[in-house]
Amino acid sequence: MYAKSLIVCFVSYFFSILAGFLSLEFFSLGHLWLNILFAHVIATIVIYIFSVIYKCSSLYDPFWSVIPFPIFLYLVLYPEIDDSSLLRSLLIGIPITYYVIRLTWNWLKTWPGLEKEDFRYINLYQTFGNFKWFINFFGIHLFPTLIVNLCLFPLYFAITINNEPVNIIDWFFCVFTISAVLLEHVSDEQMHKFKSNPNNNFVTMNKGLWKYSRHPNYLGEILFWFGLFGFSLSQSLENFWLIICPLSMLAMFVFASIPMMDNRSLEKRPDYEEYMNKTPALIPFFFK
Repeated sequence: MYAKSLIVCFVSYFFSILAGFLSLEFFSLGHLWLNILFAHVIATIVIYIFSVIYKCSSLYDPFWSVIPFPIFLYLVLYPEIDDSSLLRSLLIGIPITYYVIRLTWNWLKTWPGLEKEDFRYINLYQTFGNFKWFINFFGIHLFPTLIVNLCLFPLYFAITINNEPVNIIDWFFCVFTISAVLLEHVSDEQMHKFKSNPNNNFVTMNKGLWKYSRHPNYLGEILFWFGLFGFSLSQSLENFWLIICPLSMLAMFVFASIPMMDNRSLEKRPDYEEYMNKTPALIPFFFK
């Protein structure tokens, strides 16, 4: 059954990305990024259709990690960009590639298949009842797509507008963004190892990076998007207004993802309240 789930997933993503690229080929909204946004939404709709057919919105989960790479690649290879810096594209592409491979592989290791949906989606359905279809499309599929697209927007300025040579800002944010993915990677691996012990089913993870932050994996995720924003500053510090892009991602985690995960942990783990009181949600406190 799991093999069938994987086949459905790969087929749905193949048609999703194909539909996105076909929309780029045959439709134009007059601006490169608007075209990318439209293609991004079209690809999301394809995934949504498959998730409805197979009654599993969790099919959308890897879309978050998969889609940055084809968008990055399209920007780099866009034929009307003649002055694209190969070195700058490489410095941006390395952390994106690491992020895409790492997060997608992490999803594959933990995905139970089409038979089980993420508890967050189930909670939303139960909360909104008759508006399930609305929440499914706009809340679970479209809203995250728009947030990710917004957070990728700084790449348009970093890759397509090459008025400045590669500089220290590019190098700094390459290292910064790789470090952010590494933080998320190590956090997830520590959690996987902890969960592999059945004795820890109802125990709070408070070792390693989780000793200093309740959600170090989320911290790495958020810092990754701030890192992509940073590349736009290598062109001009006037691009600082683009900080609204990663701030939108931060807001989604702070006001949605983290409260949902904390509430879930409070229900399942008796010691989580004490851990929650002692440990910050994101930014570690390096003192006793």
